[in-house]
Amino acid sequence: MGHVHQRLASTTARLASSLSTAHLSKFPPKDLLFVKGREIPTATIDPDTWASLQPPPPTALSAFAHRIGLSSVLTSTEVIQQVCTHPSFLQLFKQHTPHERDPATNGQLAAIGNSLMGLFATEYVRATYPYLPTRVMKAAVTAHVGPLPCANVAQEMGATPLIRWQRSRGTLLKSGVLHSDALASIPRALTALVYQQRSLPSARQFVHSYFLSREVDLRGMIKFLDPKKALLEMVKKFQRELPKSRLLKETGRYSNSPVFVVGIFSGEDQLGEGFGSSLKMAEYRAAEDALLRVYLTRIPPHLVQLPSQTFPVGVGDVYKKAQEGDYKPPDLVESEIMYASSGNSFTHST
Repeated sequence: MGHVHQRLASTTARLASSLSTAHLSKFPPKDLLFVKGREIPTATIDPDTWASLQPPPPTALSAFAHRIGLSSVLTSTEVIQQVCTHPSFLQLFKQHTPHERDPATNGQLAAIGNSLMGLFATEYVRATYPYLPTRVMKAAVTAHVGPLPCANVAQEMGATPLIRWQRSRGTLLKSGVLHSDALASIPRALTALVYQQRSLPSARQFVHSYFLSREVDLRGMIKFLDPKKALLEMVKKFQRELPKSRLLKETGRYSNSPVFVVGIFSGEDQLGEGFGSSLKMAEYRAAEDALLRVYLTRIPPHLVQLPSQTFPVGVGDVYKKAQEGDYKPPDLVESEIMYASSGNSFTHST
């Protein structure tokens, strides 16, 4: 077996683990074979490149649509193949098959889907955590529907062997394309297709099912330069009594491993509690705990009201005449405390 055939066999083996190769054309292509009476072909093609140019089998595309529960929306294998074709694939396709028609890509669909996913995630995070700071809210939206979650969801959907893309290096004006970037475009394109073929509530349900139903740890996203100063600003904002620290428990004060438990109170109400090997550390953690209790106040799921619930349910665009959904706007809360949020400034309250 020659070197070229060995490379082809290795490439085919990687694809055969998840895809059928019965639909693929024979390698090498006929135009690269020598035929008596014709000139010797000078063009060459790499087996890996040839394998990446081949479309996925229709059976795999159909199985993908049924696996993610969108068989009624993705009724054509051409549409599914468009969803799984990244715009970076066009350069590779034009380079080796310049005379064939360019395949449809998911570029525009991914852009629309990205906007829709950002809309759904923003309203969900804001309605669920009304006291969350703006910067943390943006980080939470990224953690729900950002590039990395989209790529992970695409892998869980089984879209990895179906994606057609080409790696490219970044420039000063354009960022490069990685495998995770190509994978992330698939859920975004699916969201746009659900919106296009069904309705906005259907697209929102799709995003909630695959993305917003996942738990995201927000505590690690909230950091404080000085929790005691930030807590003081917050208490003033809510017009409450100034916070005071009280020693609740202690043990081993004169030993090598003392433990102090400090609580922070506003009047008779305990705002937070923390422990540490020193009073300063325990007070620091107590102030941090008090801030987190406020910022991470969560509305129960059955009480969450989303503005997009007003759009009519059913197939059609958002401008159709139909009965609107029920929506009760939540009560406005106090604006956030922006502490040490503007560059070199020490404090800044609004």
